[in-house]
Amino acid sequence: MANDTSKPFSNKQSIDSLKTSGFDRRMSIAKTSLNIGRRWAGNSVSGMFLNKEARTARNQAFMETQANYLASELGKLKGSVVKIGQMLAIYGEHILPPEITRALQTLNDDTATLTWPTIEQTLRQLLGNKLNELDIDPVPIGTASLAQVHRATVLATGEQVVLKIQYPGVADAINSDLALFKRLLKVSNIVPQTRALDAWFEEILDLLHHEVDYEAEAATTERFYERLIDDPRYIVPKINRTYSKKRLLCMSYEPGITVVSEALQLLPHERRNAIGQAAIEIMMQEIFVWGEMQTDPNFGNYLVRVSDNEEDIDRLVLLDFGAIRQFDGNLLTIARDLLRAGYRHDQQAMSIAMKGYDFFDSMSNKVRSDIASLFLLATEPFSDPEKHINIPSECLDEQNRYIWANSKLHSRLSTTATRAMQSFEFNLPPKEFMFISRKFIGAYTFLTVLDAHTNSNSLVKPYL
Repeated sequence: MANDTSKPFSNKQSIDSLKTSGFDRRMSIAKTSLNIGRRWAGNSVSGMFLNKEARTARNQAFMETQANYLASELGKLKGSVVKIGQMLAIYGEHILPPEITRALQTLNDDTATLTWPTIEQTLRQLLGNKLNELDIDPVPIGTASLAQVHRATVLATGEQVVLKIQYPGVADAINSDLALFKRLLKVSNIVPQTRALDAWFEEILDLLHHEVDYEAEAATTERFYERLIDDPRYIVPKINRTYSKKRLLCMSYEPGITVVSEALQLLPHERRNAIGQAAIEIMMQEIFVWGEMQTDPNFGNYLVRVSDNEEDIDRLVLLDFGAIRQFDGNLLTIARDLLRAGYRHDQQAMSIAMKGYDFFDSMSNKVRSDIASLFLLATEPFSDPEKHINIPSECLDEQNRYIWANSKLHSRLSTTATRAMQSFEFNLPPKEFMFISRKFIGAYTFLTVLDAHTNSNSLVKPYL
């Protein structure tokens, strides 16, 4: 959640409380389920006398309407229900109909804020008399499904901090919210009930409990702070333990602009290249060195500290370490070998690296070859141009750096993936691979928006 530094949400609607009681949320979701059920019944009856083609088109349009209604109703609840929807939108493209994924992608954090008296009462319960040591701006600078952020000053020292305040009751509502969400999908009949979906809900439950544990997030933030403190390209907020609790996170205030701001687009191209290179290099560190990754691809997890002096570097501000995933050695070995094969553009090495999971081991040679080709395309930005002579010429600049905005990589990947998946009975990839792939897709989008040019040799070669 980006604590965007310049625009407090003074014009946003405020509410006094969230519906966090089980009864209130059950009633809201039960009403939504009932309405969806009625609509399904009406659609089924009215479509009985249509031919197959017309009925298919009608059902697809109806599914779109149902999905949008579902997302709209979920958005009114805030809390973990919204977060569940957001997570499914990010990670569930392999198990959800596209209409559902698109609708859930409309769930965002730009929702009503809790009123200051409610937030102040929550802070008083968490901090007691320590609250008197802070001068807090009552207007939040950021909101999310689980928390909102306020700027503050430590009166004794003048230190500028931000407080990430978890909405009261949302942590306790996670289990019941997930059960209600599953029931809603089952009753509405808009998502097939499969073991894959159940497995994803179990994963989401674990992720949610991790995200509301701010003591764990504080420890993770401190690890990344220590790792990057000597690299001037990055800023990680410093945790203030005095005012941090399990449901409250206090950290240094780090100003910056959002990655989609016009000011960033107006920077000279070489400066944007440097920002893009820094963004992708940290992913290499996560995979090859640290073994843990921030898996949330949301642009809101980044700000850019633009230098006033062109001689200095612009810095990437890394925010929100609640979605960190730690990966086992086997998966990391596979991911590293895939990237190495991609750098060398070596189809055989790519095929050999694909092992150790049923998803890979059950493939026929033909399917393995198709998927290896897909991975080679996905790693095109990391390949050595001297070894990968088929990189489209418009994707390389005069210094052989990869031009993200010209690559159309996302659409090329989608086309190739569709062909590859049609060649066999598709098994769901391991969840861990989907976490990593979504992070890469988010990074690809970021670099495309920046119109960055990146150097593959400095990205992968140090880890060969």
